[in-house]
Amino acid sequence: MTSSERPPTIDPVAAARWHAAAPAVSPWLHEEVARRMEDRLQWIRQAPESWCHWDAVRGGLQAHALVSARYPKARCQIYETAAHCEDSARQALAKPWWSPARWSAGNPQLGMPADASVQMLWANMALHTAADPQALIAQWHRALAVDGYLMFSCLGPDTLRELHAVYAELGWPPAGHAFTDMHDWGDMLVHAGFAEPVMDMERITLTFATPERLVQELRELGCNLHPDRFPSLRGRRWREKLYQVLSDRLADPQQGGQLALTFEIIYGHAFKPAPRVRVSSSSAVSLQDMRTLLRQGGKEN
Repeated sequence: MTSSERPPTIDPVAAARWHAAAPAVSPWLHEEVARRMEDRLQWIRQAPESWCHWDAVRGGLQAHALVSARYPKARCQIYETAAHCEDSARQALAKPWWSPARWSAGNPQLGMPADASVQMLWANMALHTAADPQALIAQWHRALAVDGYLMFSCLGPDTLRELHAVYAELGWPPAGHAFTDMHDWGDMLVHAGFAEPVMDMERITLTFATPERLVQELRELGCNLHPDRFPSLRGRRWREKLYQVLSDRLADPQQGGQLALTFEIIYGHAFKPAPRVRVSSSSAVSLQDMRTLLRQGGKEN
């Protein structure tokens, strides 16, 4: 897949480097988005028997506690795609031997979930930095059992629109890679085999007292993965100019003069339906799909 065909304008090498080096902490924005996504679970009638938290450390450890409290009897699988986050997840989520919670669902299991092994897959703020999002969505689809469902969130295209405008006005390269629209995510979910995708979005405005604090927050959230970003490091003078420009251009009178940035948050939800076999002179069916069809007596939905 070339960069022009990939939904976000993203450099896969830079994305891999960031993923391997991202701080093993849950940024504040990730926790807040996860809290809002957890509130949407009240509309899900069937509690999962097991669920997978995909990249829990970056996605939100506080939110993990909220989901676990909502489904105290459900078995939990933690899968950290970045090796350096696995120890952090183990230390943060392991229940002590004396905890009564150990006798309900037990400690979360770490590692890749087996195919068709969970009824819910929870992935918060991970999709927008994936160099190959279709492959990631396909992994989620494989992990889910039939009638299981996906809950995910990511950044949308209006994110950092103020910062992008500043960079464009100054003739600088893009401030970050382009984020995918929620309708395109819905199309990709259907292409991967999901059904009934429900997408919605909201905008969150964050304010900062100083440009230094603003830049610090952005560094915790991610980095510029655009293929046409600045090709080398900038110097101290460029940083001073950046801080001055941010102070001048992002100050919002409606926010008391604080520096304001917009974040578009996309929420997605979709089910994994039973597999369908198209009748033709020659049909290929995966082993997992065949097992599912046999359990259903070979009947199509």
